[in-house]
Amino acid sequence: GHPEFRLTCGVEVTTGPLGQGFANAVGMAISEAHLCATFNREGFPVFDYYVYCLAGDGCLMEGISSEAASLAGHLKLHKLIVFYDDNKITIDGTTDLAFSEDVGMRFAAYGWNVLHIPCGNTSDSNVYEKAVRDAKSQTTKPTIVIMKTTIGDGAGPGIEGTAKAHGGKFSNLEAIRVKGFSA
Repeated sequence: GHPEFRLTCGVEVTTGPLGQGFANAVGMAISEAHLCATFNREGFPVFDYYVYCLAGDGCLMEGISSEAASLAGHLKLHKLIVFYDDNKITIDGTTDLAFSEDVGMRFAAYGWNVLHIPCGNTSDSNVYEKAVRDAKSQTTKPTIVIMKTTIGDGAGPGIEGTAKAHGGKFSNLEAIRVKGFSA
């Protein structure tokens, strides 16, 4: 399921409408930049934090995320790091039913730093830690980390990589959990 506010440690916002969480993250990054500019002094950084966002295909298909991403690039919100789960699946089927753009190129045009994790199904934390270090290494752009994933990875034939995995029930859920936490 989705990370939920009050149920998942570290999650500060859960939204219903697709794209709204992305826009919330941009708002939080604007707040961080404003607080830093207002209150931080040389050698006394009262505010100094990063905003992290998890986004999926449906989120980035919505117009609100385009507008928010454009603003984030314009404002150079370099402490905003978005992890994009690019699994090419929506509730109705594959994303190419209504969405065919190159997200990386779109975000680069907005002035974002674009990073890629070619195999986002990995549970090797070093891959994600490196992405965060790379994102933090530059100080002029927000970052989107595009993770190529397979929805329902490990759920088995007929479910893995299909819309059936979007909100579906897996008969082998415990085996998937063990695989994910033991790797």
